[in-house]
Amino acid sequence: MNILLIAGGWSAEREVSLRGGEILRETLLTLGHAVRFLDPVTSLGEIPAQARACDFAFLNLHGSPGEDGLIQALLETLGCPYQGASPAASLLALNKAAAKTLFREAGLPTADWRLLTARPAPGFSLDLPYPVFIKDNIGGSTLKMEQVRDPRDLEAALDRLFAVGDAFIAEPAVRGPEMTCGVLGLLGSQDPPAQGGVFLPRLPAGPDEEVPMALPPILIIPASADGVFDYRSKYSPGGSQEICPAPVSAALSRKVQERALAAHRALGISGCSRADFIVRDEEEPVLLEVNTLPGMTGGSLLPKALAAAGISLADGVARLIELGLARSRRQAAGP
Repeated sequence: MNILLIAGGWSAEREVSLRGGEILRETLLTLGHAVRFLDPVTSLGEIPAQARACDFAFLNLHGSPGEDGLIQALLETLGCPYQGASPAASLLALNKAAAKTLFREAGLPTADWRLLTARPAPGFSLDLPYPVFIKDNIGGSTLKMEQVRDPRDLEAALDRLFAVGDAFIAEPAVRGPEMTCGVLGLLGSQDPPAQGGVFLPRLPAGPDEEVPMALPPILIIPASADGVFDYRSKYSPGGSQEICPAPVSAALSRKVQERALAAHRALGISGCSRADFIVRDEEEPVLLEVNTLPGMTGGSLLPKALAAAGISLADGVARLIELGLARSRRQAAGP
């Protein structure tokens, strides 16, 4: 097929997106596809012509555009199939406050939060237990984030954050090990992986119907002194230790997988996702957020989970293309 690979974009995670795009380009070529590359920064206006010239679009975008659903909405309007979440699911997942609202509605444990859409007046109280994390409501990779340990430090932290952004979410720190769990769709016509301890729901009858399966969870051990899995920990060599499958009890692994699946469904995601958790005492995973376009760099988490389930990166990419094409056929068929 002729595939339009879209990477780059204008978010703070642009460089990570481009690095992952290079890996995906090589992977798509290995699978026998012809690849056209497009960066929305320089070529947003070329998307209609490029989409018409291609059979499928593969997105590797982080933040906005991409995880906010903008590019997906353009592609749907143009009738070009693509992998991953729909425009609505993308936007809901990227907006942390909206996502947490739906997590609570689905009965999923997530920390209390306060949404700050403007710089509060001096003397403002968060009414949350300290320490708190304050982070960009629609960003990713833990950029634009402050950890505030003492209420006396809140004003200075807010000054720094609102100097570079306009909407933030504050949450009390949840203490415990960090885990993440990928979810990958499976079509009725596909065989499940043969290894990795994957929790797999019952398959549907229709060959084009999609059911999500949870991949083996990953335990994350940041190398930073404060134990925070921040941008440096995620993307710097040696920034963290990521163990997959996670060396935890079978009960905790199953609970993380089930909650990752529930979050995936609560947001209406298709294709793949990755849910992040902090595990409190008594093996209670608290849901942080869900990523609808997980990274595809050499050090990214989703490829590690795929490998633990016996799925190579190339096979994972091929599955995502099949899922995107199947969704396009379902949409064309109508209700």
